[in-house]
Amino acid sequence: MRKEHELADCIKWGWIYHHTGIPTTEKKDGEVFIPHLKFYVSGFPTSPFGIEWMRFEEDCPMHPLIKKVPHIAFEVKDIEKEIKERGLTVLTPINSPAEGIFVAMIEHNGVPIELIQFNIRAE
Repeated sequence: MRKEHELADCIKWGWIYHHTGIPTTEKKDGEVFIPHLKFYVSGFPTSPFGIEWMRFEEDCPMHPLIKKVPHIAFEVKDIEKEIKERGLTVLTPINSPAEGIFVAMIEHNGVPIELIQFNIRAE
């Protein structure tokens, strides 16, 4: 059992905190629509803590848990490897919300967790 002062296992595995996604029904300033996933995101570019608001279209195909419960996102080097090696429960299979970005949503103890992999070259 992990003690209060010890790091979470995912940090020991090399996962890096990226953002916290919070579902909302309110329109937010600066929303960006992701058409193929049918939801809006906002807040991340200006939040020093990585807070990202998510507002879903009525027919958004996302898992209901993702639409209702806030999630934490971690950057990983290889999503596929992490899912296989750790035997994670997948809510949303690996997909690409934008060029060079790959994500998957997993579930742990009733909470959605996002894994994000960046394959973007520095300019």
